[in-house]
Amino acid sequence: MEKYYKKEGRYSYYEAGEGIPIVILHGLMGGLSNFDAVASYFSNKGYKIIIPDLPIYTQSILKTNVKSFAKYVKDFITFKGLERVILLGNSLGGHIALYHTKMYPEKVAGLVITGSSGLYESAMGDSYPKRGDYEYIKKKAEDVFYDPKVATKELIDEVYASVNDRIKLIKTLTIAKSAIRHNMAKDLPKMHVQTCIIWGKNDKVTPPDVAIEFNKLLPNSTLYWIDHCGHAAMMEQPEEFNRLLEEWLSVTHLQVHA
Repeated sequence: MEKYYKKEGRYSYYEAGEGIPIVILHGLMGGLSNFDAVASYFSNKGYKIIIPDLPIYTQSILKTNVKSFAKYVKDFITFKGLERVILLGNSLGGHIALYHTKMYPEKVAGLVITGSSGLYESAMGDSYPKRGDYEYIKKKAEDVFYDPKVATKELIDEVYASVNDRIKLIKTLTIAKSAIRHNMAKDLPKMHVQTCIIWGKNDKVTPPDVAIEFNKLLPNSTLYWIDHCGHAAMMEQPEEFNRLLEEWLSVTHLQVHA
């Protein structure tokens, strides 16, 4: 992905393709929220894929919260000169996408969430291991996926390094508290944007009940399930994820017309 990596001003981001913009928001750790397969597929289908690096660990503690991250995304979209975008977020990224949509609905043409926090309070605190030995961290990282083999050694090492970094740990706990504080249950019924919910049936971090609740509360949502799939559907079942997303884009007329 380096080929398309850009740094402009305070923003670092990946960009590929031309067409309707899809802005992708990752979770707490990039390794556990990897969108390579989505980016390479849709950037060849008439979409401009943009994945900003979110300042999860680089802002002051006062700006380490869901609302500030949503504002950062809005500023980034403005910086890129984009009118309206499709927002796609996983885990914490889904929560940021939801909060952004609440605050700036005029900027969002469509919303896609997968394994999103925002309703289920312990989604972040539980999934993000406190300091621990390597085996414990390995087990926690494997729990993100239905197939533990998806959690490669490289990925486990990344998680291990993060939880043993004191500053990152403090900021993670701050974000977890913020996710609880910014619960979206009361806001969702007022959010009329077309929303695609893609969920792993075997998600242990944000269980299937959470997807059902999102679907119930969001007025214009469609829920798609993926079997044999955990918390990061776009990593674990990329082909099925892309197929369902493309189907939804077509049904909601957010697709590129030939």
